[in-house]
Amino acid sequence: MKFPFQKKMYLIPAGCIIFILFFTVFGDKGLLRIYELKQDKTRIDSRLNDTKNENEKLKLEIAALQTDRRYLESIARKDFGMVRSNEVIYQFPQEKK
Repeated sequence: MKFPFQKKMYLIPAGCIIFILFFTVFGDKGLLRIYELKQDKTRIDSRLNDTKNENEKLKLEIAALQTDRRYLESIARKDFGMVRSNEVIYQFPQEKK
């Protein structure tokens, strides 16, 4: 003859195990949260590397602007349309397509 008390003895450990598993997977420090944090870290590391690369390019451009007169002249010609005093610029109308 089995007593109903024995059934409860199996339910208590099973309930504890389910409770622990639930918080292991879904809790604040659970497996899903760890996975999300790793994805965030990967994304942030990628942005950091992109920013570092852009920073290096800007440093090189600053150095070129400070020291390379030909580069400075090319920027002035291209961006500001500047010319030397002895140069003549010919502008032709663009053909419509």
